[in-house]
Amino acid sequence: MEFETFEPVYEAILADFGFGRAGDERARDVLAELTTPFDESRLSVLEGEHVAICGAGPTLAADLQAGEADRVVAASSAAAVCREQSVAVDVYVTDLDGEPELADELAAEGTTVAVHAHGDNLERVREVVPELPDGPVLPTTQAAPVAHVRNYGGFTDGDRAAFLADHAGAARLSFPGWTFDDPAVGPMKRRKLRWAARLLAWLERLRDERFAVLDGLRDELEPLP
Repeated sequence: MEFETFEPVYEAILADFGFGRAGDERARDVLAELTTPFDESRLSVLEGEHVAICGAGPTLAADLQAGEADRVVAASSAAAVCREQSVAVDVYVTDLDGEPELADELAAEGTTVAVHAHGDNLERVREVVPELPDGPVLPTTQAAPVAHVRNYGGFTDGDRAAFLADHAGAARLSFPGWTFDDPAVGPMKRRKLRWAARLLAWLERLRDERFAVLDGLRDELEPLP
């Protein structure tokens, strides 16, 4: 996805949450300084494949056992559950908010780690990223891309993982471990999950694909352009 297409959605997210663009841009620039260009041919493992976009919901372990995906993109702490279930992670998507040690472990094993910088995680970026090996680290932003920092679309770790897989040419996307009605999450997380659902609904329209995870929810979602 080109940033020009995503930018109006990004601006709507900033307005809804009261976030500042300057903070995202500052974190993006620091991430650029701390990383080297990523070889995007590493993402070719997802091309033409059925890719599972793993979320960290309570059903993930059971969903993984029942799944038939060719490849796995794990969002945030979902990667830990995948490892517990002996499911290989092809790409790990994280803003370093939960279990940042996973980024170090997976990158050391050669797994692509898409590290996301935004206005609220600058200190974690400064702390964690310098310790990561250069090759596997894919730096991403939700602001305008600069230098080698990429923006494929998306907002939360989960929906950004889906947009990344789409960019890489995945033939089919499925969503083990996803739930949009978890009563255990707080108000802010619920708002973010609502945006994640809207973004996935947008992505399925762009892909001309139906994501089962949105069944029963589509009619409630305000469409994005």
